[in-house]
Amino acid sequence: MPRLSFTTAIMAGLGLFLAPLPTADAFGPQPNVVHQTAQSRLLGEFSRFASLSDGTVGIAVRDLRSGETLELNGDTLFPMASTYKVAVAGKILSLADAGMLRFDEKLPRFGTAMPVTALLDLMLTRSDNEATDALVARAGGPQAVNGWLQSLGIRGQRVDSNTAQLLARAKVGAGGAGDEAETPISARARDAMDMPNIAFAADPRDTSTPRAMNDLLSTIQHGKALKRDSTAMLLGIMARCKTGKARLVGMLPPGTPVAHKTGTLNGLGNDTGIITLPDGRPIAISVFVMKDHRGHAVRDRIMAEVARAAYDYFLFAPESYTA
Repeated sequence: MPRLSFTTAIMAGLGLFLAPLPTADAFGPQPNVVHQTAQSRLLGEFSRFASLSDGTVGIAVRDLRSGETLELNGDTLFPMASTYKVAVAGKILSLADAGMLRFDEKLPRFGTAMPVTALLDLMLTRSDNEATDALVARAGGPQAVNGWLQSLGIRGQRVDSNTAQLLARAKVGAGGAGDEAETPISARARDAMDMPNIAFAADPRDTSTPRAMNDLLSTIQHGKALKRDSTAMLLGIMARCKTGKARLVGMLPPGTPVAHKTGTLNGLGNDTGIITLPDGRPIAISVFVMKDHRGHAVRDRIMAEVARAAYDYFLFAPESYTA
């Protein structure tokens, strides 16, 4: 048998050390092909639902136990509309947690003093704008609410205005003509025709990505934003939401717990919240639709379809990995 030269032997030995090591996955669990196929099918359904609109649809769903996340346009900025009221409530409750606010403290709404608890309920269950702006003022203004988000590490969501200021901006400018070009149209006509304001939709103020909204929901659900009682209070009020019955909750099995908050403007519809599965798992879901000319019924259907598809996926999909 031929002998290896000394140089060859040295190089062969070094090769054992220099060769790339197997990845950790080579020794650990492998991705389940069946699960990957289920994910692909759900994402395909998201795209199909989004095609119902002629605008832009953003979707983010997340299992708040495992962290599994699926998204469509998850990093796209959308006007929050009234979904920003979740952050307003969070800031108010954080003040209560710090002993800087009492729930029986009364604030003016239409000239009538109402306790903070009543205003929170009106804001989150009925999307009352006057109650919201009384709470925004008590929170220290929009920048104080935005500062609370930043303190939690939420990126991709910003609060710049109270509701009156936001609505004033939404009513200014031109309505969309189906693309990025705009056709002059009065605010009254845009309201009557439910047409989007393309310039408003492109404004980065008071916007969030679907992913950032789910980040906020996750932070709240996991008790990292508020104390336990305040967390329960916030989610409890959101569970009594009276708006958006045809949105996230529209196609879910009767009795499914959903703590959510809607947002609506011309050509725009949002719903964000936490769905609790029969096994107790919480699922964060945010669905945003903007620049849409096809009407609120279409936007509502997109949200309902997404919620049901996500519900079925997380309830019935196989495990992510096999041993």
